[in-house]
Amino acid sequence: MANPFTMGVASGEPLPDGVILWTRLAVDPLHPDPARPGGMPPRAMPVRWQLAEDEAFTRIVREGTAQALPAWAHSVHVRVDGLRPGADYFYRFRSGTDLSPVGRTRTADEETATRAVRFAVANCQRYEHGYYTACRHLADERPDVVFQVGDYIYESRQAGSYVRRTDQAGAASTLHAYRNRYARYKTDPDLRAAHAAAPWVTTWDDHEVLDNYRGAGDGSAAFLRRRAAAYQAYYEHLPIRVRPEGGGLRMYRRRTWGRVADFMVLDARQHRTATTLLGAEQESWLMTRLRDTPVRWRILMQPLFFGRRFVPGPPPNLRTDSWDGHQVERDRVVAAAGPAGLVVFSGDVHNAWAGDLKADFLDPASATVGAEFVCSSISSRPPVTDSQAVLGANPHLRFFDGRRGYLSCVASPDELRVAYRGVDYVDRRGAPRVPVAEFVIPGDGVTFGNASSK
Repeated sequence: MANPFTMGVASGEPLPDGVILWTRLAVDPLHPDPARPGGMPPRAMPVRWQLAEDEAFTRIVREGTAQALPAWAHSVHVRVDGLRPGADYFYRFRSGTDLSPVGRTRTADEETATRAVRFAVANCQRYEHGYYTACRHLADERPDVVFQVGDYIYESRQAGSYVRRTDQAGAASTLHAYRNRYARYKTDPDLRAAHAAAPWVTTWDDHEVLDNYRGAGDGSAAFLRRRAAAYQAYYEHLPIRVRPEGGGLRMYRRRTWGRVADFMVLDARQHRTATTLLGAEQESWLMTRLRDTPVRWRILMQPLFFGRRFVPGPPPNLRTDSWDGHQVERDRVVAAAGPAGLVVFSGDVHNAWAGDLKADFLDPASATVGAEFVCSSISSRPPVTDSQAVLGANPHLRFFDGRRGYLSCVASPDELRVAYRGVDYVDRRGAPRVPVAEFVIPGDGVTFGNASSK
């Protein structure tokens, strides 16, 4: 049998004492038979795993055997506990005589730590639109943790011009089709490198299921089956801690680094209706955490543009598939953060933006109560945007850039530093990393410091 580690390795969900280790066995990632996903035999396969303090694996601290089951597409999620906080580890898997690539992971800092945390933010990586060169640059930075805030895959197939093909006709709507869509994306070596470089914490937006869906969709049994299939495939291909249950998957959670950063990861799709974006249970959880957290930086990691973004016409409008469609709910979230302020990281719009969060977006003189940093896409093409018109109509927005890229950030008790990294092209490999701009928020406030274009 050929080497089954074609999709690489990954780790995620770091806690002070543990992480999740992931791989999926697939000798033929795009195998056409739904009964044999990945071309694997329809039986359980034992997979050995090791975790070490060094890349040469001379100091192994944990090891064991996991069963890769056909019901979960032979994916493996190993929960490793009892580790040291704030420490680097290396891991690998073995199936038969075949060894996986080596991955690096890192645990979160202990509850009382005040060390800085280095984190990256990425999103929107449509395969047909280009190469994942930005992921390679992200991997080279070796952050402590990577947050992916949505559109890991695109369920539809690109019509018209494209840079590369998915080799799959039509939109994904079945479990087999979603599995093969993830498998195609994971054939990209730069995406695999980014996963192997650091632990990831992910959330989804819409394209992991269906463009612009919300909640139960049209409520039909057919849509709920499709959503359940999409959620299962999401779990099977990412290093998350919980399995889908009853057609749903608990996605909102927090990941905390000492006394420095409280990352609250939101689900902006599964619980959404016409009247709520988060749903009552998730909103209650978020409000409690925002009010009670003792950690310096209250940070939301979520997919959708959070601040007001009025787009001049014709016709002038607000984008309702964002927090502008749920303004009262947004006001409650901002109020719950209180005087310590709020920092929001967003994606979705395929361009880079940054701006202040205002107590009243219609009054530029009102108090600044936080900041938002919107990450551009890894590869997905941007919409046509009159950025100067949008900036002029929204004085709280400070910055725009149209390149593909990611965010490279450092949070410490003294400041939060956010650097925009870009690439000038994605239609071929090898684009150099471009430092675009950098923002600093001082630890004693929530307004931007000086922005410097690089």
